Amino acid sequence: MNALLVIFMIVWLISSVGLTITILMHSGKGTGLSDIMASSIYSGTSGSSIVEKNLDRLTLIFVIMFIVSIMVLMLIYPKGTIGI
Repeated sequence: MNALLVIFMIVWLISSVGLTITILMHSGKGTGLSDIMASSIYSGTSGSSIVEKNLDRLTLIFVIMFIVSIMVLMLIYPKGTIGI
């Protein structure tokens, strides 16, 4: 394995785990079951808009990292070039 592959595989792994965690940290915005249960525990004004904005920014950073790492890995190793 060359160094470029290892670097982008690590970036891909970190971005995919970070993306999963940040998406799960977002609060539900709908009127579904999760919103009904959450409204009984928390008040409607308990969320901070600054925290939500920072979480949105962090999620966007992980999305960009994920997309760039996937694109670079696709260019480095096109279909059929990696042997198992």
